Amino acid sequence: MSGRADLWRAAARAAAERTPAALATVARRRGSLPMASDAKLLVMGDGGRLGTIGGGCLEADVTAQALAVIAAGQPALVRHTLNADIAGDLGLSCGGTVELFLEPVVAGSEPAALYAATAAAIAGRKRGTVYTALDWNSGPRKLLVAEEVICAVGHWPSSRLTAPSAASVPAASAASAAPAAPTVDPEAGLFVEPIPRVPRLILFGAGHVAAEIARAAAGTDFHVVVVDDREEFANRERFPTAAEVIVADLRVALDEATLDGDDYVIACTRGHAMDALVVERTAASPARYVGMLGSRRKQAVIWKALEAAGVPRAALERVKVPIGEDIAADTPGEIGIAVMAQLIRWRRMGG
Repeated sequence: MSGRADLWRAAARAAAERTPAALATVARRRGSLPMASDAKLLVMGDGGRLGTIGGGCLEADVTAQALAVIAAGQPALVRHTLNADIAGDLGLSCGGTVELFLEPVVAGSEPAALYAATAAAIAGRKRGTVYTALDWNSGPRKLLVAEEVICAVGHWPSSRLTAPSAASVPAASAASAAPAAPTVDPEAGLFVEPIPRVPRLILFGAGHVAAEIARAAAGTDFHVVVVDDREEFANRERFPTAAEVIVADLRVALDEATLDGDDYVIACTRGHAMDALVVERTAASPARYVGMLGSRRKQAVIWKALEAAGVPRAALERVKVPIGEDIAADTPGEIGIAVMAQLIRWRRMGG
């Protein structure tokens, strides 16, 4: 399940229930800062928070500013500079500057539908863009364009409510042409927030290590899919945080799988033969990452058989074995943490 989707769902509930709240989103960052480029925080009217833009005194200041935005009913751009003293308090080696876009959560059924649709787009791995007007003097205006989904709050010219194209929305208009990170477009008067497709982690096998990998993946915004032919292993009780739990013959699942550059595949079945099948069918795929649970000795045995079966050596060389960062992990829980550390590194740093 996606932590980012949960935040948008919470905004949808606040809008539907007319509960005061505000969103704070990183718009620009320079220097060494304690937050991601797409960090987002939901601040409730009672001071409660979901998500983070860095924690510490910075988040306390932003919470106060978000409460002021709720009271004013208008969005605002705020800038925070972390000097040496503040950076030291946050455990940083140097400071930096961050600009945040603060906006009230708009109350009502129409805004609630937009927030909920954004959450659904994230959970459904749909790329899109949320556009928010910087000036709400004539009322709040927000627009979601996510593949075939379009939701609008406030007045938008009808031409902008058609399928996304270079002419349909100002600035970085098409969802496919949206910036990589949230940004302010002063010329168009918009805050432009891309909704990237969540990467998918496919675990072929639902054993103890797979369960721990899925557990460690919770909150990291991977769309986790678990596939196994044993219902007593592949079920919601053992994988409560997975986006999908599929009970199917692995051969059938591999026949039906369509992999692309957003996919991370791990072979962690109950036997060498099925692990070998998963590697055989995915090693040469476009998947960003392919790994197999096991030792170097297991790899040598399986690789010899796969090469004899005609799998190109170049395809096998890209498969990670053993999987996970080298932290001397031994227990299933430790292995799960090591594997997710490696996947995060591949996602953020390219391997």
